[in-house]
Amino acid sequence: MALTESLSEPGFEPRIGRSVSLDHAAQILGVSRRTIYNRIRDGRLQTIRTLGGSQRVLLDSVHSVVSPAPAATRS
Repeated sequence: MALTESLSEPGFEPRIGRSVSLDHAAQILGVSRRTIYNRIRDGRLQTIRTLGGSQRVLLDSVHSVVSPAPAATRS
């Protein structure tokens, strides 16, 4: 299967450039590496594993922690 074929498949989303190291995530959020591990365990941050076995934090989950969705307003 060619790369262009896999890119056109429904549901395929490339992850290249969409994750950061745990240290970088800690730096972005201004917290310790231990806090990053705690937030991963609590489900507040999502990660992927590289082919080499390293864990990387998805940028989408970092952005959701930095700017959480607005709370519902009362009318």
